Amino acid sequence: MEPEYVAKAQTLLARDTKQVPDFWLNKYRQEASKNWDKFYKRNQTRFFKDRHWVQREFEELQRSGSGQQVKLLEVGCGVGNFAFPLLEANPELFIYACDFSSRAVDLVKANPLYTTDRCRAFVCDLTQDDLPGLVCQIDLDAGSATATVDIISMIFVLSAVPPEKMAAALHNIYNALRPGGRVLFRDYGLYDAAQLRFKPGCKLEDNFYVRQDGTMAFYFSTERTEALFKEAGFETVSLEYVFRKTTNVKEGLDVDRVFVQAKFEKPVNTLLAEE
Repeated sequence: MEPEYVAKAQTLLARDTKQVPDFWLNKYRQEASKNWDKFYKRNQTRFFKDRHWVQREFEELQRSGSGQQVKLLEVGCGVGNFAFPLLEANPELFIYACDFSSRAVDLVKANPLYTTDRCRAFVCDLTQDDLPGLVCQIDLDAGSATATVDIISMIFVLSAVPPEKMAAALHNIYNALRPGGRVLFRDYGLYDAAQLRFKPGCKLEDNFYVRQDGTMAFYFSTERTEALFKEAGFETVSLEYVFRKTTNVKEGLDVDRVFVQAKFEKPVNTLLAEE
């Protein structure tokens, strides 16, 4: 990041010293699922755009031509903006799609493109549920008690998890991934314009905020991201900030978006360590 931009962002954030009281902090965390259900009840499938860009950014999602099926687990699937364009573009993929919100999963299943021949959706709390076990339960062809997948996508998902629960979520994801498999990650970066727009009284803790609708968002540095995945046992394949300048037509402003994009791999020698 440019030093001038970082300095300006740090100055803005330093002015925000008012944090949410503990009562409301606990309430937001306890009602996270309910707040996301309300979000999808209000917005249905209209809020997010289809993520056609993911194949350009992650070559692992492109069709290989081998004809071999690749099993992908999308955590935080929302209403299918990642899954459905990808299923149409790559016939080699089978996608397990899970989300914290039962309403979001219902909207995925109601989509005319949803077919259990290519996709199976289910509700899951990444921080508590047995993710490999849930995948196994819905996989009609699973031959073992613990199912693993080839790829896991985490696109704007970990930011919605309270910081104290992130390690549990990544541990669960690690166990659901086969050795040699990869996690494809993209999320909000530190000093993103959305972080700088929060008004005083929205900060839950450093770099962690609550939106007006009760949903929460964390803003990552590359260092924090790498440390979390390393602690969970992953190796870093690539990790970088992605900068995008977008235009807010309503306000007539150019907006600086900052994201963290990365690939992490589960070591192949995990098999030896577990034997």
